[in-house]
Amino acid sequence: MPIHRVLTEFGLGTSLRRQDYTQAARRALQDALWHNSINMAELYGFPKEAMLIDVQIGVQHPDRVDADSLHDIFPYGQITITVTQGGLDIPRAQGKPTVIANVAINVSFEMEPA
Repeated sequence: MPIHRVLTEFGLGTSLRRQDYTQAARRALQDALWHNSINMAELYGFPKEAMLIDVQIGVQHPDRVDADSLHDIFPYGQITITVTQGGLDIPRAQGKPTVIANVAINVSFEMEPA
């Protein structure tokens, strides 16, 4: 059965002082999710577990993101997380740079076209 994307959400998160790329990614995911109440599964008559949730995270150092630790943000669905080069590292006069992570969350379902 074909996969159809029904929703895309975007978020931005930061780690101001600790240069914690995973925390910046977590905050970006929360930014994308916490401002919405999305009932896509119910709208299409699917169980929430049928949601295919594809997460793309952009940071300057993708190897510093613990993607496995971010799955707990999602209470249901089939989660795929991809971390790529992106985001920003903002230099600071003293100390580590401020890390900015960007995320895109795509929600899809396997379904026949209407």
